[in-house]
Amino acid sequence: MDDPVLVEVMRGGAVESRHRIALVVSDAEGRPLVALGDVARPVFPRSAVKVIQALPVVESGAADAYGFGAREIALSTASHNGEVFHVETAAAMLARAGKAEPDLECGAHWPNREDDHGLIHRTTGKPTQLHNNCSGKHAGFVCFACHTGLDPRGYVGRDHPVQRMIEAALADVTRTDLAKVPVGTDGCAIPTYAIPLAALATGFARLATGIGLAPERGRAAARILEACIAEPQMIAGTDRFDTDFIRAIDGAAYVKVGAEGVYCAAFPKLGLGVALKCADGHPRAAEVAMATVAAHLLGRRDDPALARFLTPELKNWNGTLVGGLRPTAEFEAAVRSLAA
Repeated sequence: MDDPVLVEVMRGGAVESRHRIALVVSDAEGRPLVALGDVARPVFPRSAVKVIQALPVVESGAADAYGFGAREIALSTASHNGEVFHVETAAAMLARAGKAEPDLECGAHWPNREDDHGLIHRTTGKPTQLHNNCSGKHAGFVCFACHTGLDPRGYVGRDHPVQRMIEAALADVTRTDLAKVPVGTDGCAIPTYAIPLAALATGFARLATGIGLAPERGRAAARILEACIAEPQMIAGTDRFDTDFIRAIDGAAYVKVGAEGVYCAAFPKLGLGVALKCADGHPRAAEVAMATVAAHLLGRRDDPALARFLTPELKNWNGTLVGGLRPTAEFEAAVRSLAA
């Protein structure tokens, strides 16, 4: 099945590029409100499921034992910029468990923003693992291991108890037999499992409602979502879609980027989940698609505050407007009824 074209790139009044996207909106019982494209095809959600990977940190009592508030819990689900406040919070999380940067196993990379590159050049000269966009998640893994009496060394391996518990949580929330799906290695070294979009959307609806989850898991999910919505700067950062969009919609949903054009979202008050995959892996189209479906779900398609997410502009190096992105008319028609 070919996925439909949901997002177009415009230049000079003509369509320059088209992005095919599979997308599904589901309730916690697995009933799709909208399904576009091949939503049964397994995809690697990558970072989009960090909220699920953080469940054991809260469920085990580690978050409470180490005094984690909303900022720390949100960072444990983050794909962050590596800004100073991200780095310092991840380091503080580790310190509460008596650990430090060398105990991470996510690898080091440069921060997203040039401003933060400059800061490193003026100080240490090179980035550390704390600058890795997944350092908050990994700090959570280390703290979880320490709190439960596990040796954190090798925690990124699929056979390590930390990853086994995370795998079990992912299988439970999405109702997917992970022993039967393709397994890869994520950029931060942990296992990543290919899961159908439909199962991801239903899983995020379960996170949003607690329906289908054990009571303790449901409470942990609600706490994590509340933390992310309360502290959106921790899950991404300056000039990032996740942070800016959560703020623009007044915390009505949790949205989370994955990689290669994957996005997932949970709408607590609506009891719905969304999952999508841009076939060519481009995040620019995935962001427009997520903004479009969210705006319709919230009845805010015509809200000027959301215009920059729905139809982002393209400018050249002189700052001249040269084009933009837009949802297709067919996409708008398919999701228009969601506002009801």
